Amino acid sequence: MNTDHTTRVQVRTDLPTPRNTIYSRYIKRLLDIVLSALAILVLSPVLLVIYILELCYHGRPAIFVHKRPGKDGKIFDMYKFRSMTNECDENGKLLHPRLRITPFGRILRRTSLDELAGLFNILNGTMSIIGPRPLMVDYLPLYNERHKYRHAVRPGLACWDLQSDGELTSASWTWNAQFESDIYYVENVSFWLDVKMILKTFQVVLRRSEMRTNSDRVKFNGHNLTETRTRSQVIAEEGMEGLTSYYDPPAQ
Repeated sequence: MNTDHTTRVQVRTDLPTPRNTIYSRYIKRLLDIVLSALAILVLSPVLLVIYILELCYHGRPAIFVHKRPGKDGKIFDMYKFRSMTNECDENGKLLHPRLRITPFGRILRRTSLDELAGLFNILNGTMSIIGPRPLMVDYLPLYNERHKYRHAVRPGLACWDLQSDGELTSASWTWNAQFESDIYYVENVSFWLDVKMILKTFQVVLRRSEMRTNSDRVKFNGHNLTETRTRSQVIAEEGMEGLTSYYDPPAQ
């Protein structure tokens, strides 16, 4: 990787100490159950409308199911509403995500409504409202010893860097920044931290981030912790061969 395009930061290697309190062990899970069940009940008309529109725009299945690592690295099925079709080329290979995403899918991503299916993950205990985002299973062997601790808690719908007040972009949200934010959460989980992150989530959703809509982030390869370029920028600067160490994560 061309180091001219990275931010020179000190990557920490010290091991974190997960916070173990009554809240983290019992109360947080109880709140997840109550709040997710309540949200499903209140939002059931919205969920039904999205489900019907999914069938119209994307066909079956309406829910995208993908394997992701959860607490302690245990693999689970993560649910999201689909934002893409299953169109393939003449060889039967799925077209690039940018060719398969629909206008309805862009609306779902921009408003984060595709994440509402994750409420069922929260209810069944595989996810939490707040916690490190569940990433690709392929990343598991690539984490250093410090970053493996992001799996010390249940993954969540969001886990923000609370010091960031601006719009999140690939330049400001490097892999290192994301992993360190996850570790901060693992070491400091509390009721008030969860409240702050929920408020941050509403703030980001209301801004309708184009970062999620475009889905142009490079794959984590174990070495590109401070990479700031998007896949499009890598292709523009180095050609397709520049992506040999990157990968397009499945997105539906």
